[in-house]
Amino acid sequence: MAHPVNRDKRVPTSIQEPSRQIDVIHECEVLVVGSGPAGLAAALAAARAGAQTTLLERYGCFGGNITQVGVEGFAWYRHEQTVDCEGIGVEFEERAKQMGAAQPEPQSNSHALDGEAFKYVADRLVIEAGITPLLHRLMVATIVEDGVIRGVIVESKAGREAILAQRVIDGTGDADVAARAGALVHKAPREELMAASVMFSMSGVNKQAFIEHIKADPQTYADWAGGEWTIETTGKEDELFSPFLRKPFDQARAAGLVPADLQTLAGTWGAISDQGDLTYLNVVHLPEIDGTDPNDLTRGEMEGRHQAMLAVQALRDYTPGCEQAKLRNFGMTLGIRDTRKIDAQYNMTAHDVREQGRFEDSIGIFPEFIDGYGILILPTTGRYFHVPYRSMLPKGVKHLLVAGRSIGGDRDSHAAVRNMMCCAVSGQGAGVAAAVSLRQGCDVSDVDIKAVQKALRAQGARIH
Repeated sequence: MAHPVNRDKRVPTSIQEPSRQIDVIHECEVLVVGSGPAGLAAALAAARAGAQTTLLERYGCFGGNITQVGVEGFAWYRHEQTVDCEGIGVEFEERAKQMGAAQPEPQSNSHALDGEAFKYVADRLVIEAGITPLLHRLMVATIVEDGVIRGVIVESKAGREAILAQRVIDGTGDADVAARAGALVHKAPREELMAASVMFSMSGVNKQAFIEHIKADPQTYADWAGGEWTIETTGKEDELFSPFLRKPFDQARAAGLVPADLQTLAGTWGAISDQGDLTYLNVVHLPEIDGTDPNDLTRGEMEGRHQAMLAVQALRDYTPGCEQAKLRNFGMTLGIRDTRKIDAQYNMTAHDVREQGRFEDSIGIFPEFIDGYGILILPTTGRYFHVPYRSMLPKGVKHLLVAGRSIGGDRDSHAAVRNMMCCAVSGQGAGVAAAVSLRQGCDVSDVDIKAVQKALRAQGARIH
């Protein structure tokens, strides 16, 4: 029997989703959404400060940029004169070293984390702190009553579920919770966003031959300038060694192995192991990718992997030690540097991060390290700025804190606070503040900042 033909070719512009009851599957005092350096630090800080804490993550591991993207250079900015932050971010590095999940980083006084092994390090930190882990759940909506956030709604293999919390910390990196809860957020036009990256690693590299080649032709930060890149430095960075790669990609382009119009292949390698793993290759840069647009993310993932394979072949052909090497792995997902930011009670400025901003409500410090939008300033002289608590307080929603790269600020300040160690600083501040606000029975915007600072010092954070 023939089915009737639908001759109405019009496509509906929307559908009506039926209303439904959603089961509340969990309640807690502090809910942290997103488990990158900011979210993981926030959850640990809140739990250690005595709050019943839950950590919600859409993927199957904690760690965000470290484990899911493969950005393993956690403190590559650190030099002899650097006055660095302290607290949970440094604990990530030290714990990874203790558990065999790190190795010396070539351009700084730091260790590069092993992104794969750090998945287990993060597991242990979460378990030891008594945090309730919720993996494989994606936050899709918020529960807000009279301007107060009460929890979130998630989707997973189990369907749609609700999680209630007395305080919520947005560690998504994209201000997803804040935006869905009605807080004021903003985002630069697509063409002004920092480029996205596909991180990858290689195996089978002859370490001795590779290092000898690097020593024979050492690159500096001044070499970053060129091609399509312009770099603003203070000058003190220019002669420092950098594990920078551009020449093999230029040679491959001249030989026709890389398209002539692909001028953005260049960047750094992170570390090389005795086993021949060349890790954290940060050489693929994709402009005009909006990390809140799934169509852009799809395009970026696929184009990024294509460019990464071109880069692998270029390194095989034109870099001694890489002749027999091959791709080891891609990051689990695209590396996004720049999307939404909140309009905070205080929005940080270029002056704050360039001129050692000082704040009475400081919840931590970060060295004068600015990396992004064509700026590269390294902390080699002991200069640092305070991170103000108010920059994590969104306007329009109570009981909500935002940590990580989406805290309030302008372009230059974002180039500083987006860095993973600084995300851990704001995360630890947010976690402690959430716990203290619970004890004091007040909104996070009314918490006694002196009590927060005292609790942060007790956790090993440096405030001033």
